[in-house]
Amino acid sequence: MGNMSPNTSFSYTEFLLLGFPEIYEFRHLLVIPFLLIYIVTLLGNSLVSYAIWVDNTLHSPMYVLISTLLVSNISYTTTVMPKFLLSIAFQLNQITLSGCLNQMFFIYAVGICESNILLLMALDRYVAICKPLRYHNIVTNRLLVQLFIIGLFRSTFLGLLLVFFASTIEFCRSNIILNFSCENMSVLSLGCGDISKIQLVGLVVRIIIVFPDGSLVLVSYLSILYTLMKSNVGQSWGKAWKTCSTHLIVTMLTHSCGLVSSIIYRVNNSLSLNGQNLVSLVNFLIPATMDPVIYGFRMTEIKRSLTARVQKMHLCRTERQ
Repeated sequence: MGNMSPNTSFSYTEFLLLGFPEIYEFRHLLVIPFLLIYIVTLLGNSLVSYAIWVDNTLHSPMYVLISTLLVSNISYTTTVMPKFLLSIAFQLNQITLSGCLNQMFFIYAVGICESNILLLMALDRYVAICKPLRYHNIVTNRLLVQLFIIGLFRSTFLGLLLVFFASTIEFCRSNIILNFSCENMSVLSLGCGDISKIQLVGLVVRIIIVFPDGSLVLVSYLSILYTLMKSNVGQSWGKAWKTCSTHLIVTMLTHSCGLVSSIIYRVNNSLSLNGQNLVSLVNFLIPATMDPVIYGFRMTEIKRSLTARVQKMHLCRTERQ
């Protein structure tokens, strides 16, 4: 299974990803449930995203951002799930250092990109409800593209920053990563010498993302709530708040899962390795699985578009028969 004792004579360049190590002999039993969840995640996000893109009435900034979030969900889960499923199904646990660093980069870059999208969604709803007369002048396609590109640069830079510092470590403690993915803390734990400063970089990156983005999102939705409470139009109030509360549920789900996962790795003595792995896996799967369900059921226009697609497919199938 690999070497668990420190060896300071060299640095490992190949590793073993051993997710759920405490039930190693029975890991193959996890293939079916997690494969089904992954398939549901891919189908759910793809279906809702497709419904948005083919329906011309859903090409407003809000729905385009929702579709972009769902595409990022697919990217985020695909970063880790195929490798994890191959590992537990066929014992293909090996991964090179470069492969591990690449996976680490995409985990954090795509994760930060999702935070950017959630922030843009909050700002879009803030302008739409708090400054409705200026909405079309402020929220333009050009502005959204510019803000998305800025967010993409931020995601790329911070992802590369984490990978750069991780690549400077000598991995002589072990070549076994007791996780299903090359998560930053799991990889750093294999390093020799003082890695506290490098661990601090990961914490700082988390703070840079969570606090500014979270604060802006919170201020946006509080301002929206205040504006809606002053409104005297009951039906419009209900529809607007339902839309905003849906975005807020998705945002809270995404950030809470990420925050819990981050905390667990920093207080790992209180939870077993399997428990840590499960919490980390929840961070990857639950938001990505639930987002299309939440939007599909709570957003009337998306539900209508999905229903129309299903009815059209059923009609075409009936005509062929």
